[in-house]
Amino acid sequence: MNDKSKEKNLDFEKSLAKLENIIEALEDGELPLNESIKTFEEGVKLTKHCQELLTKAELKIQKLLEKDDGTLDLEDFDDK
Repeated sequence: MNDKSKEKNLDFEKSLAKLENIIEALEDGELPLNESIKTFEEGVKLTKHCQELLTKAELKIQKLLEKDDGTLDLEDFDDK
């Protein structure tokens, strides 16, 4: 299984947790340069994956809020 298909199998929460671990590892500064670069590349891929998942979720929410006449009834998300 290549990196791309592994990435697509991760849900948002697992992707975000993995991304947080990557950030911690890079901030520690203990990784050798080559490993830092590979880790950074993985982080960029995970960031893109998370962004795609968020975009899909947003589109799904917009679709759920679509009225019968086709207009969107977009509301702010507040803590009610």
